[in-house]
Amino acid sequence: FGDIDFGPDAMRNANEIERRFFDFHVKGIANGLDKESPVEIFYMGANKWRKEADWPIPGAKETLVYLTGGKGLSMTKPAAEGSDQYIADPANPVPTLGGNNCCGTPTLAGPKDQRPIESRADVLSYTSEAMTTPLAIAGPVAMKLRASTDGPDTDWMVKLVDVAPDGFAMPIAEGILRARFREGLDKPKLLEPNRVYEFTVDMVGTANVFLPGHKIRVDIMSSNFPQFSVNPNTGEPLGSATRTRKALNKVFHGSAIVLPVVKVP
Repeated sequence: FGDIDFGPDAMRNANEIERRFFDFHVKGIANGLDKESPVEIFYMGANKWRKEADWPIPGAKETLVYLTGGKGLSMTKPAAEGSDQYIADPANPVPTLGGNNCCGTPTLAGPKDQRPIESRADVLSYTSEAMTTPLAIAGPVAMKLRASTDGPDTDWMVKLVDVAPDGFAMPIAEGILRARFREGLDKPKLLEPNRVYEFTVDMVGTANVFLPGHKIRVDIMSSNFPQFSVNPNTGEPLGSATRTRKALNKVFHGSAIVLPVVKVP
């Protein structure tokens, strides 16, 4: 799928799973479904399925991984608060490359190598040291992003990436927030230029094992087109903007991605 072969055991027959569900609940066929675990998760990296009692997984430990100076990631919050910045230009958006919910085409969807876009000046990449022991995550993922922009609105797009020893950068979770909706879709509110806010970017969820030699990476940008519409950065009403502007966007160290750490399968 995408650029990755997850092995011969990865595939599941969704029709068969659904048929057994309806056979049990609608037809009353005693097929043992009620005796099975209700959740089955595929862990990328380990390329294994594991049955669980619930989702999110009971006992998962929310672990903060912080952005640090030098474009690093650390389990320890940095003492000094610096920042990194980039220009978000609506006329030259970051193109969609991989992801879990765009378009269903081989050229756009799935675990595509992120290096072609990570080399752009409008993408910030923060990378950990190589893992010495396996680290498994499974469950909801979110980014607690401390950031600012010099205008009334912008987008924050965040990707969680598993970097292999050969450099292949596999996206495993992603999320986007239009800043004006930081308090909810029903409460749009434009930004005060250059004010530092803490945004929560919902990255939905994932299941992955970062193997020894692999690195954790967080990519931050302000567009992902055509998967998401481009923000003109002007604050004009959605769908009726008549102009665009370049935005100077800053990301502050001490921002953290929240990872649901679980037992290695």
